[in-house]
Amino acid sequence: MTAASPAPGTVYLVGAGPGDPGLLTRRGAALLARAEVVVYDGLVEPSLLDLAGPECELIYAGKKRAPAGEPLSQEQINAILVEQALAGRCVVRLKGGDPFVFGRGAEECRALREAGIDFEIVPGVTAATAVPAYAGIPLTARDLTSTVAFATGHEAAGKPLSSIDWEALARAGTVVLFMAVRTAGVCARELIAAGKDPRTPAAAIYRGTTSRQRTVVAPLEELAATMDAAGLKPPALLVVGRVVDMASSLGWYERRPLLGKRVLVPRAREQAQGFADAVQALGGEPVLMPLTRIAAPAAEQRAELDRALARLRGRPGQGGGYDWLLLASANAVQRFFDELDELGLDARALGGCRIACVGRATARALAARGLRADLVPTRGDAVGVAEAVLAAAATARAPGDGAGDKPDDGTDDGADDRSGPAAGMRVLIPRAAGGRDEAVERLRAAGAEVDAVTVYRSDALGVEEAALAPGLAALRAGSVHVIALFAPSQVEALLALAAAAGCEPAVRACPVIAAIGATTRTALERRGIDVQVLPDEPDATRLAEAIATHVSEHAPPPRP
Repeated sequence: MTAASPAPGTVYLVGAGPGDPGLLTRRGAALLARAEVVVYDGLVEPSLLDLAGPECELIYAGKKRAPAGEPLSQEQINAILVEQALAGRCVVRLKGGDPFVFGRGAEECRALREAGIDFEIVPGVTAATAVPAYAGIPLTARDLTSTVAFATGHEAAGKPLSSIDWEALARAGTVVLFMAVRTAGVCARELIAAGKDPRTPAAAIYRGTTSRQRTVVAPLEELAATMDAAGLKPPALLVVGRVVDMASSLGWYERRPLLGKRVLVPRAREQAQGFADAVQALGGEPVLMPLTRIAAPAAEQRAELDRALARLRGRPGQGGGYDWLLLASANAVQRFFDELDELGLDARALGGCRIACVGRATARALAARGLRADLVPTRGDAVGVAEAVLAAAATARAPGDGAGDKPDDGTDDGADDRSGPAAGMRVLIPRAAGGRDEAVERLRAAGAEVDAVTVYRSDALGVEEAALAPGLAALRAGSVHVIALFAPSQVEALLALAAAAGCEPAVRACPVIAAIGATTRTALERRGIDVQVLPDEPDATRLAEAIATHVSEHAPPPRP
């Protein structure tokens, strides 16, 4: 008996917006999250693909050769959409801008309709409005114009630009031209011949809404020559009209301090999202390069972890429980609570245990679990937390309060016979494999009983991993302006990877090296790398702000 064919899936034509990933609609993000296949354009912002699930198939459908794949014709793209939908899969066709504004969306919909496949259009923010807005150019202004016209400067093969109604365009107060970089001179001559004043203000906006945005302004008759002199290449949007003059007073995006700067971030997106968002908000382009993959502890590391988790079930004073839980990273928070969850436990297992965190990011990760940190010291490293815990313990053990005394009923609470300001205090430190011991040693020296247990390990990725390709390519091209590092282990991992990939000199030659904290700076300096940026506290947002301040004060202007 022949198996029945699956019912055809639906194809969703989703507008990805003009470049800034924040301009994707909520509907578009929701569809990407449940897509089984994403067929995406070459100009789609790569970070949007991270919104798709790990099992989703990604198919490059650009019109130019790229690391992601070979170029595809429109006919090939149509065929892929039909094939994937007929296989019963949920397909997202991710298109730059809006699918129905010079996006050939109509052609794809016709092919789907002819094949009997359902589709849905999810409009996107079109470059026609967003790109001028990011350049400070309103398309309409009550005192200047109330008419706008959109046109293409690149017609289909065999269809000359003379087929465009240039007289109608010339009558519009504002003209927006797509795909007109190479034909800018022709377009200008046609508009002038149709009656447009040759001195009409005009602008070409390169890679609008992205970190590489750049605006060139000139009178219409001089725009093409000005673009050539500036070395402007596609993609760019042209705007013609008196409203262009307002860019000098309303421009905002190109004033951001990190505009044009690529910041290498050696972390996975889920770890670096806050920092990446801060860099983008300042105009920079974060280049994510995850050096490691978070994994569960190795089998030989589980014994100590299992003992510590079992101890949580007990109570202080009866051979169980802990007085303090020290968490040094968001990864430690996630993996520790994952371990509790696997045992059927939750935060109640901590009982009266107090919690100390290294840095605000760790405290935020803890807050996401419904718990507030008791201590987040100003010194944002493990030793700083240890010192803060000892200070809190000293306060709690004021003379006469009896804190820390052994029970007088003849029983033993299981603590060491250690002496010191933290005698009898039990501390649990869930951490990464190979974690540094400074905090452990400081606490033990004060008399505390410390269980430092491995809750995760970081496995290094190989040079051949696809996730590393954008970062390595940027290093090899010498286009990384800033490298931001968040842990001593990242320093070693980055240098090892760069050496294996043959680009360690590019790392060492990077103009700006930024470290999240003092221990990371020390690790860099031990490897002979000077640190230019260190925030006043170990926080991702503060680090991004410190980088922006340094770049504004010391770095040369962004390169084209």
